[in-house]
Amino acid sequence: MTVDGDVDGFVSQREVVYNGLLPYSARLEREATELLAEIKANLSRAVLLRELWPGVAFWSRKLFSFLKLYGRRFSKEDHILFIKLLYELVTLPNLEPHMMQSYARLLIQLLKKKELLSRDDLQLPWRPLYDLYERVIYSKTEHLGLIWFPNCWKCTTIKNTLSCQMLDEWRPLMCVFDIIMQKAVSNMELFLPTIMPPEEHDQGFQLWFDELITLWVSVQNQPSWEGPLVNLFARLANDDIGYMCFFRDIILILRSLNIPVGVSHMVAPRYLTNSYDIGHMVLWITALLGGPGNPAQKELTCLFNSIASFYHPSNHGRWQSRLMRLLQRLPASVVRRVHRERHAAPSWITLVPEGQRLTDGDLQEFTRSLTGAALLAMFSKTGSTDAAYALQNLALLTPDLVIPPVLEKTYAAMETLTEPHTLTATLSCMIGMARSLVSLNNHYPEGRGHVLPLLMGSLPGIDPNDFSKSMITFQFIATFTTLVPLADCSSAPSQHEDLTEMEKTLCFASAEFEDFVLQFLDRCFALIDSSTLEQTRDEMETDTQTHLESLVELGLSSTVSTILTQCSGEIYKVALQKVYNFATSNIFETCVSGRMVADMCRAAAKCHPAESLRLFVPHCCGAIFQITDSQYHTVTRVDGEQLLKYQGDLERILCVCVRLRCKRAYTLACSLLEHTLRSLSLIYPTEYRSTSGGFDTDLPIWDWGRAGDVADLGVCWHVPDREEENFVFQLLSRLLHPELHRIRGHVSGDQPMGRCAVLLQSLAIVQHCLLGAGSMLPPLDGPHNYRESICQTMRLLLHHILDHSEDDTKSLFVIITIIGDLMFFRGTHKKEFDSRWKSYTLVKKSMENRLHGKKQHIRALLIDRVLLQHEMRKLVVEGSEYKVVHQELLCDLLLLSTSTYSQVRSRAQHVLTTAVGTFSFSYRDLVPRILQLLSPQHTTGTQQQFKGALYCLLGLLSGPYPASARDWDCVGEMWPALVRCGLSPSLTLEDPSIGGLLDDVTDRIHRQHDTIGIYFTVSHLSVRRHCTTHHLFEKHHLQTHLCLLYRKYEKLVNDLLDCLEDSNLTWKFEYMATDLLALQLREDHPLPPDAVLFFTQGLIHDSICVRKVAISAMAGILKQLKRPRKKVAVKPSDISGIEDPGSFCVGDREGNRWLQYDSNSLPVSEQQWDSQPFVEKTHCGYYSWPREMMIHAASERPKDELSYEEMTEGEKIIFEYFSDPEFIERLIGFLSLEDRKGNDSFNPRRYCLFKGLFCNYGDVFLPLLWPHLEQLASDPHESSQRCVSEITAGLIRGSKLWSFSKVEGLWQLLCPLIRTALTNITVETYTDWGTCIATACEGRDPRKLHWLFELLMESPLSGESGSFRDARCPLYLSSVPVLFLFFAVLTNLPPPPPRLSSVLTYIFMIDVALPHTRPTSSPHVAEFVTRVLERLKPLTTEPEIHNHVHEENSQGTDERTQAVKLLKTVLKWLMASAGRTFTTPVQQQLQLLPLLFKIAPVEIDESYDEMKQDARTCLSLMSQGLLYPEQIPLVLAALEEMAGSRSWHARYSVLTYLQIMVFYNLFTLLSLPAEVLAVRKLVMQLLLDEQLEVRDMAGTTLSGLLQCQFFPLDPSLQTQLQTLSQTRLPKARGELGSTDLLRCHAGVLGLSACILSSPYDVPDWMPQILMDLSNHLNDPQPIEMTVKKTLSEFRRTHHDNWQEHRQSFTDDQLLVLTDLLVSPCYYA
Repeated sequence: MTVDGDVDGFVSQREVVYNGLLPYSARLEREATELLAEIKANLSRAVLLRELWPGVAFWSRKLFSFLKLYGRRFSKEDHILFIKLLYELVTLPNLEPHMMQSYARLLIQLLKKKELLSRDDLQLPWRPLYDLYERVIYSKTEHLGLIWFPNCWKCTTIKNTLSCQMLDEWRPLMCVFDIIMQKAVSNMELFLPTIMPPEEHDQGFQLWFDELITLWVSVQNQPSWEGPLVNLFARLANDDIGYMCFFRDIILILRSLNIPVGVSHMVAPRYLTNSYDIGHMVLWITALLGGPGNPAQKELTCLFNSIASFYHPSNHGRWQSRLMRLLQRLPASVVRRVHRERHAAPSWITLVPEGQRLTDGDLQEFTRSLTGAALLAMFSKTGSTDAAYALQNLALLTPDLVIPPVLEKTYAAMETLTEPHTLTATLSCMIGMARSLVSLNNHYPEGRGHVLPLLMGSLPGIDPNDFSKSMITFQFIATFTTLVPLADCSSAPSQHEDLTEMEKTLCFASAEFEDFVLQFLDRCFALIDSSTLEQTRDEMETDTQTHLESLVELGLSSTVSTILTQCSGEIYKVALQKVYNFATSNIFETCVSGRMVADMCRAAAKCHPAESLRLFVPHCCGAIFQITDSQYHTVTRVDGEQLLKYQGDLERILCVCVRLRCKRAYTLACSLLEHTLRSLSLIYPTEYRSTSGGFDTDLPIWDWGRAGDVADLGVCWHVPDREEENFVFQLLSRLLHPELHRIRGHVSGDQPMGRCAVLLQSLAIVQHCLLGAGSMLPPLDGPHNYRESICQTMRLLLHHILDHSEDDTKSLFVIITIIGDLMFFRGTHKKEFDSRWKSYTLVKKSMENRLHGKKQHIRALLIDRVLLQHEMRKLVVEGSEYKVVHQELLCDLLLLSTSTYSQVRSRAQHVLTTAVGTFSFSYRDLVPRILQLLSPQHTTGTQQQFKGALYCLLGLLSGPYPASARDWDCVGEMWPALVRCGLSPSLTLEDPSIGGLLDDVTDRIHRQHDTIGIYFTVSHLSVRRHCTTHHLFEKHHLQTHLCLLYRKYEKLVNDLLDCLEDSNLTWKFEYMATDLLALQLREDHPLPPDAVLFFTQGLIHDSICVRKVAISAMAGILKQLKRPRKKVAVKPSDISGIEDPGSFCVGDREGNRWLQYDSNSLPVSEQQWDSQPFVEKTHCGYYSWPREMMIHAASERPKDELSYEEMTEGEKIIFEYFSDPEFIERLIGFLSLEDRKGNDSFNPRRYCLFKGLFCNYGDVFLPLLWPHLEQLASDPHESSQRCVSEITAGLIRGSKLWSFSKVEGLWQLLCPLIRTALTNITVETYTDWGTCIATACEGRDPRKLHWLFELLMESPLSGESGSFRDARCPLYLSSVPVLFLFFAVLTNLPPPPPRLSSVLTYIFMIDVALPHTRPTSSPHVAEFVTRVLERLKPLTTEPEIHNHVHEENSQGTDERTQAVKLLKTVLKWLMASAGRTFTTPVQQQLQLLPLLFKIAPVEIDESYDEMKQDARTCLSLMSQGLLYPEQIPLVLAALEEMAGSRSWHARYSVLTYLQIMVFYNLFTLLSLPAEVLAVRKLVMQLLLDEQLEVRDMAGTTLSGLLQCQFFPLDPSLQTQLQTLSQTRLPKARGELGSTDLLRCHAGVLGLSACILSSPYDVPDWMPQILMDLSNHLNDPQPIEMTVKKTLSEFRRTHHDNWQEHRQSFTDDQLLVLTDLLVSPCYYA
């Protein structure tokens, strides 16, 4: 990497364009070049010297700042070298996690603009990053506390072309039944490359797309790994638009929205937890749009037609947020795509093929599909923000389709007074669409004609009684006036003959701008008049502004400023005179209304300083000279050049007023002084008009909505000249210098200030002088200047006050603020800058044109961004060097932070924390001083000092990346000192605040702690590649440095141990020390033996807190001490003798038969054991074999026994203690105690402890432990059972590599023990034993555990459920006999146990129909269902099934009783499997469906017995199942069969099932016209059912199908329903039950369904159907009730927009409707 400066032909990658618009841009080029050369040289030198900290870390931060200030202002070569260097740094082995994170953050920043570097420019190896990702995300030691990673870990993905290698790495992990599948798919999502040229697709996604997409199509129920898979497909679709096409995602989007359907809707738990990410779904949909026929758009239109009604404000639920996110993000994503296709700059990234690009017709169709939902969502209960954002983006695409309906709603809202929420919502949406409305747009030219009517119509929104409405109105007016010059162009048509009719109309209308401005000012004056202090406060209330008032003031001032800025000269003069007259002819109080008037005056003065100051300054000066208090201090916040004209008056006023005794008067005078100085000394733009040339040069209507040109922005800057500088220093010499002299006189005693108020007045003058002239004053420790003088004077005053009048807290507050400003203030405060940046971002988001991009922002926004760039430079560049004067000030702040008064301490601590974060390594000066105050030797300290010191420590540890928490010197001093402070005489734990503070400090250390590095290694390759400067490198220097770090680590551990040995230490600090010591466990270095001894003894400590920490620490220590086990590579084909076929063959096959569990070939002898190749990972071999399979070979296994002499010191300590019977007895006694009654559970830390113990030491300790285990197993108490389950799990896992003789001996002991424990199992201990078995079997070769499985299979009543539910039967467990075993279980257990259903679910989970998957040899659902149906035959002949087995333990033996019990179990199984299985056995479910329809109740009533509730739940969950086209005819055939059932309950349930099934499989059904007709026929058949309840449900179902547009309301259907409704009814009462009444009622229900299918609009056909229904209002029941309910529902749903809906009816129809819908008056 070269270190020289610019070279000829230098081409920058992408620099910050705003730097070129700054007034001092000429020197920035040289400044950036020098800084880059310095960064490159020092970064290279630091890498060369292997100085990762602080060298590389410090210069990496400098590079980060460089990117922020100058962008990528370096060559492509440098860019590539920076990335390669950072990539190697990030992937260094043993790199400290915090450094890794900081380097990764910088690397992400360098990689962000992917178009800057093509694949030919940069290729990074994927393997190092993958290894890093594996090490961090899947760390094997983090859970044991051996390494601590930062909480906010981020990782970037580096794309590469080596897809084959990646697939070879991750395909073997793809076992759908194993948690490892999540890892495989996540890795693919992160690493697989998708941006490749078309000619390389065969080396990219074509290698894996078909394979993964068929897998995804085949699975259901959204397993946890499906989300990352969808994300991968979405990324692929977005990166390769036009090269892949798949539409099933639209179907699944509808399923994943969790929308409630039907009366008894339930959601499978998996749908709630594993829903797809909306952002990726939107990306995928966007990529599929376009192309020949645009098929994806048809699906999307159908999707939004089906869910549109859920956007209505009256519909609300947990699904609302997902629906709103979908609506918000989809248009934005389409805008990004259109920008990419039409407006993006050319780059190396593959273009979208011409035939796949979105046309204008495509965009119009897309907009139409979303507009209805967006218009409904405007008034959502969650707010209009999402809808406004969606409409803003839609308006960018097709303004002619979106803007008119929103305008219509806006005008209607402006006319109504009773619904302010509608006005707020519509104005909010119009704000986002403003730019599309006013811009010169060929698609919607008439939009500009609405600007003036909208502005005039919005004026009533400025309402003193409704602040929220006023605020949105201010925002609305400010947005539109920012885009539109307020200039009268009415004379233009006579001067320009080429104007269009629309332009002439606009010119004539612009004559009203002056009226608008004047009316707006009148509204503002009315608002001010009603906002006086007397009208807004009671007598006892405060005289400060409320939050709402401050917001309105801000809105008022910004809007007035915008309007006056955009006014032409003539309109401005009229407005200025109006403001002047109002301000000078009224008297205002200075708190509320006075401030508002002052803001209006400031806005006027800021726009045109010369004219406004000519009016205001003489008037204000005259008033002030008459000694009248005034609020006009703000008029001087204008261009400093104009202020020079009034130099003498200003100087005289300031000299007089800052000496006034009245506090409010001199406060306002100080504010005047500050703003005067700021106006003179700061660099800032002087105007923000929408066009740079003003409004008099050309026709202003051509500039409406015009974007600013960054290349020709024409910013007018105020840059202080010599005259202004002289005036600034003249004011300082007249005002600041005397005050500093007076303060020094007060300190020395020569001129004491009698009262505190006098000193405060002097300090106020000093403070405001500093704030006003801060940008001109050099930094501290520079040449002698005012900043230095203020600093020295404040320090003298501070010590004087602390020595003589410490209770003068008000003065101390001001001094603290001044000290902060001395160090940090350079013209702007960080907090103010952050607030303005946030405001800028929000305005940009609401007004930017994302379609065209390329910084097409309005001019005012661009100017604001340039100013922010200038202020950012002031904050980042200047004053961050740490000098002696800063050290002295920090010491003073520390003194104040530990002083007597809490508020003084709090303010000083805040400034101190900010300073430590600003000045690198300043904490090294502070920490020793803080710790001195906490030291027991500090006997003169006070409790306030102690608390202050703790708060300072808390501040040092705050912030996202505190350096003090990662410095070995600092940590080595701080942690022991924190523990020793428990011996300090100043400490009194009786004060709860100190105890809480100590807890906060400890908690902060825990949360901020990540492992601090000891070993740093930089590869020679990195040094050679990135460092061309040849320094002599001494190798021993690095070794010395590493040795020093190791000693610091050991010293910290020993210091903490010394603290713990102090007998005077209280329990709280003993626990703190133990906790801190546990944090020092490391994976790269063993814990010193003394610490191992402490934690071993801590296992039997009297304190439960210490014992808990010791258990966790010992698990980590044993992991540290674990000996490495050698592995050998094996080739599976050599073992099986079968070569794997070239094509995919997944699941059970001959090639992996040797891995499967076979009861006939178990290793039962030592020879078989040693010759058997055991594979501990249960996923191996299921999908494919890894390239290199590593296993523990028998010949390579270490010897079992480790002699005492071979042990390390730590191992000997543990060995000795665990060989002590007394120690073991006490340990087991403690472990078997109850901790939290009723809340204890299996403790993984204890399990890890015993696993490590048996893994490292074999069975040495088993003889001592065994008597205790037997005793615990025979004790039925919960705590004893939990303890023995934890030890048993650790014992089984720890024996993983024992020899056969030891394992066999172990199981001879364990089998009776487990039998005993399972005999004593209870409801409370069942979960513990389940976790024990599951933990013991996880990741183990089942053949090694055959003793356990044979034991669990001995008796189905005692062990079966525990085995199969919680041990999660290993994948290849050949369980053919299990199926027959279960029939005995099903019929013999008294009540159907819920656990048995889980067991069945796990057994049949493996019976799946996935692509390339062979049939499993485990039990099949089909056989099971066939046998079940045989047993359920006694129930199949009954029309309805009722539960007659109510007693829990009934022992009936008749066939029907047995069948009911079996049916209950089957129901539980169906419910359990509904959300867990990967594929749905539709054929088998259809066989059981008739039984479920016979059980399910119609009413939702909790008093029903459990069987009926379960049946209803089953039907609801089964109806949500995903159906494939070939399965739908089978389902419909079964439903048609049940529709002919004798039981009306069954027929009713068919309809509820049909509703949900159709909605969840909507798009699949729509692709099958024959099945759509079958559904329609079925609903119409049930509409004519003899049972009233069935007919009602058929009407509801028909309404839902019409609403989601499953089939249209075509003339044939309408005619059919009208014909039925017109059936003549018998006149005789006795004949009312006839078929005619049934047919008529069916017709009326059908017509009602049509009405209810359009709840929020009035289609063309609706008026006539309403009239038809009205004719039946007097028909017999139930027709009359149906009509009344329909009309009532129509009135409810159409009430909100009735003024709009009534336009669809004729006068005669309205007359009829009024009679029907309006209740007659009682008094009529």
